[in-house]
Amino acid sequence: MINLLCQFEKNFCSLSLCLCSNYVSSFSDCDALTAIYSDHWRKNIMVLAKSHRVYSIDLIGYGYSDKPNPRDFFDKPFYTFETWASQLNDFCKDVVKDQAFFICNSIGGLVGLQAAVMEPEICRGMILLNISLRMLHIKKQPWYGRPLIRSFQNLLRNTAAGKLFYKMVATSESVRNILCQCYNDTSQVTEELVEKILQPGLEPGAADVFLEFICYSGGPLPEELLPQVKCPVLIAWGDKDPWEPIELGRAYGNFDSVEDFIVLPNVGHCPQDEAPHLVNPLVESFVTRHATPPASVSAASLYSSN
Repeated sequence: MINLLCQFEKNFCSLSLCLCSNYVSSFSDCDALTAIYSDHWRKNIMVLAKSHRVYSIDLIGYGYSDKPNPRDFFDKPFYTFETWASQLNDFCKDVVKDQAFFICNSIGGLVGLQAAVMEPEICRGMILLNISLRMLHIKKQPWYGRPLIRSFQNLLRNTAAGKLFYKMVATSESVRNILCQCYNDTSQVTEELVEKILQPGLEPGAADVFLEFICYSGGPLPEELLPQVKCPVLIAWGDKDPWEPIELGRAYGNFDSVEDFIVLPNVGHCPQDEAPHLVNPLVESFVTRHATPPASVSAASLYSSN
């Protein structure tokens, strides 16, 4: 039960790390970089925008994006990786109007992978930082534990207990405690960061979206998507991550699409914010290596209809 609550708190943290930043720099002849969960990339955007077009996006339901009530969709799940992947691909077609490199952390890594699988011509390459292992996925639970997890999820989603739980989590003190768990260097957990994470979670509809997603135990796993990805993938992992153990993450380095698995020493779950001095050079180097698109792919032809 404690592990389940920690996973729920983690989802609140990683899916609410957004402010709408839009794109920062526009160099028409430079490569496009797209990051998910926008404001948690504030230490990266201004650096990378010196030589690239950089975009950040809040996924629907989180940050300051719209938050449709999941119950309006009846029995059909709306907040899924397929929904967010479609949003990411549409953003690239309608706004970026070019191929893009996806830079993803935690849950965002699943979104990036799903988007690259659904429309492989869009993603030129992908950097995954401490991708979520999805330890609460139904396939990763022992058969005897599955009924307990479903019951607890139904309790949160369908009773007043869920809103009470969310009210307990959606406080400055709780968010600060969560961040201090997942940042190895807790001096990076500033009041500014706490408020940037918390405020979108206090918007109308945020609780319903959060409770819907933490009851989402299906969908894809990283190990199911990575074999399907056609673009090059770089994985970097903070070795002090208490939520996504690096010992389990190392297995992802064995997939053919993964060109390297890099250990980030003394870094926790959110390397892009805790250690941008390590992440930004990795991004620059990766993009430089893969900047030229394959000759068989014409970005202009892909997006000319939009």
